[in-house]
Amino acid sequence: MSGIFAKRRARLLAMKALRERYVPPENAVACPRCGQDSSHQAVSRNLYLCPRCGHHFPVGAYYRLGITLDHGSFRELYPKIAAQDPLSFPGYREKLAEARQKTGLSEAAVSAVGTIDGRRCVVGVLDSQFLLGSMSAAVGEKLTLTIEYAEKNRLPLILFSASGGARMQEGILSLMQMAKTSAALGRFDKRGLLYISVLTDPTTGGVTASFASLGDVILAEPGALIGFAGPRVIQQTIGETLPEGFQRAEFQMEHGFVDAVVPRPRMRETLSQLLRLHEKGGA
Repeated sequence: MSGIFAKRRARLLAMKALRERYVPPENAVACPRCGQDSSHQAVSRNLYLCPRCGHHFPVGAYYRLGITLDHGSFRELYPKIAAQDPLSFPGYREKLAEARQKTGLSEAAVSAVGTIDGRRCVVGVLDSQFLLGSMSAAVGEKLTLTIEYAEKNRLPLILFSASGGARMQEGILSLMQMAKTSAALGRFDKRGLLYISVLTDPTTGGVTASFASLGDVILAEPGALIGFAGPRVIQQTIGETLPEGFQRAEFQMEHGFVDAVVPRPRMRETLSQLLRLHEKGGA
């Protein structure tokens, strides 16, 4: 009998060891690209890149501004603009309240004026953690005012996109923001000012079809999904298998939609170089 219990105990210990092998450690972050677990501390210290494969995790708007602008130069623009519920869409108010509590943001866009290596600029960021960074009337209004602020003060403009597209709960009012932001950029362009568009994962729908695609220079983070409709929708529509990496940043650069794919650790340096070149060109 003792032999049976010994074997059973050994089997239970082996099963426990197997479970512990595959249960991620506390506060671990699982990478969707390589499937490996890393500690949250290791990921955060690495600008929220996977330490093993370099996968770019999404980051919040304030974090993005913090790693882009010079320390102490940040001044937020239009912080009180927030989404309403113009169509009384069922459950929308609750979703907004939940998103605000979760992120601490009033809306999916945050704008600021500041400096990069001492050069003044205006930066707007969409935050995918707030209802997938979808474009509401409030987001369109904030971005339009941000563009107009840059135009009025003759400052370069940088917009970071991360969005699932137009916000369905606001219907046509959301879709109107495509024309509104594009018109503002048209006026901005006539002043001969620099607009840099940075596409992060994901940049899709009405955001791609409007301001995200209108940059004088269009940059993208590695692996970012960029397109209007998603790849599954396109594949089902055309009935064909899409090429590997379709709509990813590298694919878009190969086909001329993106000027350069820039890893996050080099993004600030790249933006600084573009601002410096534009400054010299306008001198």
